[in-house]
Amino acid sequence: MSYQAANPLADEFELELGGAWTAYWLAFLRVVTGWWFFHAGVTKLIEDGLAYTYGPAYLRQMTGTALGPIPVLMGEHLGWLIQALVPLGETLIGLGLMVGALVRLASVFGVFFMALFWIGNAEFGHGLVNSDLMGLLLFMTMIVLATGRYYGLDAIIEKTKLVKRHPKLRYLLG
Repeated sequence: MSYQAANPLADEFELELGGAWTAYWLAFLRVVTGWWFFHAGVTKLIEDGLAYTYGPAYLRQMTGTALGPIPVLMGEHLGWLIQALVPLGETLIGLGLMVGALVRLASVFGVFFMALFWIGNAEFGHGLVNSDLMGLLLFMTMIVLATGRYYGLDAIIEKTKLVKRHPKLRYLLG
């Protein structure tokens, strides 16, 4: 890429995704993001088991958010399910990312979690950009760049006969 002082936008910008440093970085980013969620989930499991009561209580407090009454109703009527799904979901999402298996699928659920956290926290004292949004963007990066293919099990899973017979399964991998 050349740079022209007169017009810095004259040339196209290219990002080499096939390089070794990019692969290392994406694998590192995936593992760190996975550890973040795995640690959050395992900590909840150790402390509360499958009875994470803060989850439903948190949803019942979301009366003034952009989601309206939906989280409040979820907290009131699906509390028993949320108590188990939050710690299990975080743990499984984290494990999937750390080992690089079903990364896109795990990241879709990560985006769901982070979107709820981002909207649910909704104080936005520092503007719209906060740690919840940054987590959401990390999970979107995992989806878009198929980071499970970089030193992850998804690279191995893609070569199986099952995935070769059903190529649409590749969309879950990465």
